[in-house]
Amino acid sequence: MILFKIIDIILFCCFSLMVLYILILGIASFFKPSRKLKEPSRLNKFVVLFPAYGEDQVIVNSVTSFLKQDYPEDLFDVIVISDHMKEETNNHLRQLPIDLLIATYEDSSKAKALNLAADYLKDKQYDILVIMDADNVTEDNFLLQINKAYEAGDRAIQAHRTAKNTNTSVAVLDAVSEEINNAIFRAGHVNLGLSSSLIGSGMAFDYQWFMANVGFLQTAGEDRELEMLLLKSKIRVSYLQDTYVYDEKTQNLQGFKNQRKRWQAMQFTSLGRSIVDFPKALFQGNFDYCNKIIHWMILPRSVMLLLLPLISIIVSFINLYASIKWWAITWIFYAIIIAVIPTYLCNKKLFKALAKVPVMAFLMCMNFLKLREGKKFIHTEHGVE
Repeated sequence: MILFKIIDIILFCCFSLMVLYILILGIASFFKPSRKLKEPSRLNKFVVLFPAYGEDQVIVNSVTSFLKQDYPEDLFDVIVISDHMKEETNNHLRQLPIDLLIATYEDSSKAKALNLAADYLKDKQYDILVIMDADNVTEDNFLLQINKAYEAGDRAIQAHRTAKNTNTSVAVLDAVSEEINNAIFRAGHVNLGLSSSLIGSGMAFDYQWFMANVGFLQTAGEDRELEMLLLKSKIRVSYLQDTYVYDEKTQNLQGFKNQRKRWQAMQFTSLGRSIVDFPKALFQGNFDYCNKIIHWMILPRSVMLLLLPLISIIVSFINLYASIKWWAITWIFYAIIIAVIPTYLCNKKLFKALAKVPVMAFLMCMNFLKLREGKKFIHTEHGVE
């Protein structure tokens, strides 16, 4: 019984701190941003990168759509980095007013694609560099909004990435998961004066800063590497909540499992590389970097959705009185997760999809046994079925 009490206290302290962290950020996400971007007097020059690995089904549509930006044509260039795409697709892209780079890596990664683009750009001059995914579609005012933020002093910007499709139960839950993360780790962070989390696409950076730092990107988790580099330099990432990038959501369980395996592996890799910096960052007052390290310590939300009630049930059988505190933090966690889900996603599709939550949470837990595999580049196929 003494051993049970020790384990119970240690586990409860860990989980309650994680729940408290998410609760604070979740509540902060409901604050109304006080900052309003003014119309700038200057239009900056953009270069927009579309890394595309085997994205024959979506890349032409995405690029064609982006070229319709309500922004002077001579002030933005689009570059597609084609990796393992069909010659037919490349020929179609060559007909568009863009630059096409052909990557021939056997061991491909987004970091390699970005470095290939940087090598091509080394003698060119721009103000802002944007990174998109091959399946991304934006609204026509996307570059105008990024330009506003840049002129307001932002040097790293994350747009609001949201679902392009909810055609399967897995896609619905993936869309919900992304909006939960948008609320907690982007809106919540920014509303508390902290740096927003990056999400891998719909990102914009000061061109000179990116060109000076892109060579440090080495893994499949280039967005987390970028965050580390930014926060070490005390550059805060802003979040444009009303500037949307539409992203295709994973449609089946296998794709979800593979995608999350890569994300989980990169989270723990980033934590392992950065945790040694925590004392120095704290001493220097770099609280954004400290917060990011704490963020990477938090278990994925879907894993907590499974583990918290499971632990509560197990403890209830051993000691009903001791389980009260577990049930309390379980309901608090569930309440804040439900509260931050946007109302437009609360529909019949979501209630139908909830049946897959235990399976998806189980797959996330099983991924922890195969994190080494997640360090390799894992391609998520796109093309809405």
